[in-house]
Amino acid sequence: MDNAILTQLTNQFGSPLYVYDAEKIQSQYYRLTKAFSKVESFKIYYAVKALSNVSILKVLKKLGSGLDTVSIEEVQLGLHAGFEPHEIIYTPNGVSLQEIELVAKLGVQINIDNLSILEQFGTNHPNIPVCIRINPHVMAGGNANISVGHIDSKFGISIHQIPHLLRIVENTEMHINGIHMHTGSDILDVEVFLYAAEILFETAKNFKDLEFIDFGSGFKVPYKKDDIETDVEEFGKKLTKRFLSFEKEYGRPITLAFEPGKFLVSEAGVFLANVNVVKQTTSTVFAGINSGFNHLIRPMLYGSQHHIENISNPKGKERFYTVVGYICETDTFANNRRINEIHEGDILCFRNAGAYCYSMASNYNSRVKPAEVLWLNNEAHLIRQRETFEDILRNQIEIDIATNSKIPV
Repeated sequence: MDNAILTQLTNQFGSPLYVYDAEKIQSQYYRLTKAFSKVESFKIYYAVKALSNVSILKVLKKLGSGLDTVSIEEVQLGLHAGFEPHEIIYTPNGVSLQEIELVAKLGVQINIDNLSILEQFGTNHPNIPVCIRINPHVMAGGNANISVGHIDSKFGISIHQIPHLLRIVENTEMHINGIHMHTGSDILDVEVFLYAAEILFETAKNFKDLEFIDFGSGFKVPYKKDDIETDVEEFGKKLTKRFLSFEKEYGRPITLAFEPGKFLVSEAGVFLANVNVVKQTTSTVFAGINSGFNHLIRPMLYGSQHHIENISNPKGKERFYTVVGYICETDTFANNRRINEIHEGDILCFRNAGAYCYSMASNYNSRVKPAEVLWLNNEAHLIRQRETFEDILRNQIEIDIATNSKIPV
């Protein structure tokens, strides 16, 4: 999508606004499948938490993807979008046994990362196939908050607990049909990932009836011009070779699975906002936009960098700006960033806004959430309406303080 289209969409649907390019999602999907084209049985399960709009899920379904879910609500979204239960993997963390059992009744693939829950579930439901999430104790990922396979992580069953795990499986006679790991996001070092894969292969040898091995995901995408990213093609060649070798050792074919989220949708999304004010202080020029970390929290939460363009003045002279939001506390998108000269009313475009942006948005400061648009087959489709003040009030119940009773609506 060029700047003219993005400007048109901002004028048509207002701002702030999220826009997603279906063609980019498709190209990323095919890039990954091509990298593993020599694997006979290869499956992608899209990580719903990255961007959970039902229309986006339908785009992924049409491409042939399954879903990686972490909550019963994500499972329900997937079923609503038309996915069959067997196309969905459910990998929760810290949820109740009751929620896991409710999901199991739906026929979805269960993935358990806790010995206690594994034993309880296996005792109650020995005939329901279960995948096991392993913690390989490998530090990977570009940020401590998104590195989830190290020894201090709350995720997964430690490789040092394998003997205990095997005893639970033997005692309950439960059916283990998959092995899973996820080391973290923004992984650059292919060799680190391959090292973790070896741990998973070795663990898999303990189970004779596996149907799949799931390597999670975590591929890094570029966030700015000339940024580094995971070499998916190199990784595909190396892991394919090792996986085919493992299949021969194992004695029969199994499915190789991944659960990409950011890789599929991050670059497909942009966030568009108008500049409210340009404010000069003694040391800084601020560009204040009509949004804040209530709509795009990643820079404040993770220190992530989103490339910012002034699409209203793409050929203007570059100046240094600190781009900030309207939230009533520190609310910074970029510090001292070179951007084409900004004027009040200009449209700023934040790139890489497809993953973990709208899905982490909130109503902080009682602000409404933006609209979402899908650019599909050269047409704009509104896939989520902008919230209104009535949406803020919808689930609130007002109390008459004087009489200590509910106020009639």
